[in-house]
This record gives sequence, structure tokens and C-alpha cells, in this order.
Amino acid sequence: MSFKKLNYMKYRKLFFTVSTILVILGIVSLFIFKMNLGIDFSSGTRVDIQGKHALSIDKLTDTVESLGYEAERPTLAGNNNNFASVTLNKVLNQDQINQLQQKIQKDMGYKPTVSTVSPAVGRELAKNAFWAVIISSIFIIIYVWIRFEFLQGLTAVIALLHDAFFIITIFSLLHIEVNAVFIAALLTIIGYSINDTIVTFDRVRENVKLKKGKLTSFEDYKEIVNKSIQQTIVRSINTVLTVLIPVIALLIFGSPSIRTFTIAMFIGLIAGVYSSIFIAAPLWAVMKFKHDQRQKKKKVRPQQS
Repeated sequence: MSFKKLNYMKYRKLFFTVSTILVILGIVSLFIFKMNLGIDFSSGTRVDIQGKHALSIDKLTDTVESLGYEAERPTLAGNNNNFASVTLNKVLNQDQINQLQQKIQKDMGYKPTVSTVSPAVGRELAKNAFWAVIISSIFIIIYVWIRFEFLQGLTAVIALLHDAFFIITIFSLLHIEVNAVFIAALLTIIGYSINDTIVTFDRVRENVKLKKGKLTSFEDYKEIVNKSIQQTIVRSINTVLTVLIPVIALLIFGSPSIRTFTIAMFIGLIAGVYSSIFIAAPLWAVMKFKHDQRQKKKKVRPQQS
């Protein structure tokens, strides 16, 4: 069956149930597995080596541990395995950093790059990331409220938070490291997803105008949303596929330093097109109908009294 002929509102309860289950699984996952926070959001020291030839991650780990440090998250990447990285859960001072660099250069032939993040800086970055998401969500509600209506702004943000939470859930389950690049990907997905949602809501607004305000039953709202989704779904799918192609290319051929970004983008793009089509508009129809029914009851009560 063509995408343009499907009855999307017919399956709204299924979409809502799937999303609810995913959110519950996400909450459970966060409690059990938590997030694999990188040093950007916790604290510690990261040691990176870029060589001209293949490196031994075991040798790097042994060298670090020979100085009494515990090496975590060993990573070997690059086209020829010429990039190696480990993380220490301790914040090193300058003397310790110099000693570490000299030891690694002596044993492996390359001087490493050492970066540290203190607990205070980690907390500040986490707080700023949280407020970045909250503030962007508030401005999205205000923007959509001005351009369309408050309920559409509210459902758009619910869909965005759904996308963000889905990404967080996958990262928690797969124990992928979360760093500052992850937040950049999260905010990028929020911007992309709201654009897709606004396209659908714009079509909803036009179709409501064509009805000339004659929305008396829930069937009318279902018809509006179905028609709007049918008119925009091909555009939404084509758009996300166009963006997914370079993202997949970056996943395969991209640098390890942007791997977190590309994984988050890949998950977020799929979640974004799903929520824009199957969550935002159907949820608006349900909330809008209930809101209009309450308003009608309020108008009837004074007349009866």
C-alpha cells in the first residue's frame, strides 16, 4: 500500500504504545546501566597517541599502568590502527603529565596528547548541556505557539524529547561514551526534527483552513491529520534518507573523534522522522479534540445556569 493512502491515525495507539514502552525501557536502562560518561562530564585524564604506523593498545595500557595509573576505555582506531587512546579516572597535575608523556614517548616513540577535566569543569559542562536542551525546548514552544498554536508547540517538544530520550537510551544500552560531541549531536537532531514537524503542522494548518473551522467530531481531526501526513510523508522520508547517506558514510569512513556524533545523528534522524510523522501530529489531534470539547462544555454551562 502506498504511503499516501495509509490511515495513520488508525494506528495512533500502537505508535503511542511503542513510544511509551521505549521510554519505560530507557528509564530502566538508565537506572541499571547508567550513562557511560566521558571525562567531559565526569573527571579524569585522556591520553591520545597519533602515530605514523600501527600502534599497540596493550603496550600503551601497560606503559600507563607501570606508572601506577589504571587505564580505562582503551581504543585503537585509524586506517592502520595508528591512533590509540586510554582514559584515566584521575586528574593529573602538570608534573604527572610531563612524566607520563616522557614515559610513553620513550616506550612507544611518540609523544602523546594529554587532556584533563576537573570534577568542577565536568559538572559545569553537564549543567550547561542540560540547560541548553531545556532553553531550546522553551524557545521552540514559543516559536511554534506564535506561528501555529500552543498545543502544536507542546506536542512538537514532546516529540523532540522523545527523540532525545531515545538516543540517550541507545547510548546507555550499548554503553557508548557520552562526551561534549554527543550534546552537539543532540542539539542538531532537535533542530532537524523540529523542522520536519513544522512542515507537517504547516500542512495541518492549511487543511484546517480548508475545513473552514468545521471540526465537530474526532473523525474530522483524524481526517485532517491523515491528509496532512499523507501529503508530507514522502518529502519527510526522502529528506531523512538524503541526510542519512552522508551520516552512514561518516560512520564507515569517518574519524574516531566524530564517531559519537555520527552514531547519535544516525539514531536521532530515524527517531526524528518517526516522531514527526507518527507522534507529533496524531498526539496534537487527540489533545486538540479534548481541548475543544472542554471549551464547548464551558460555554454551555453558563447558558444552562
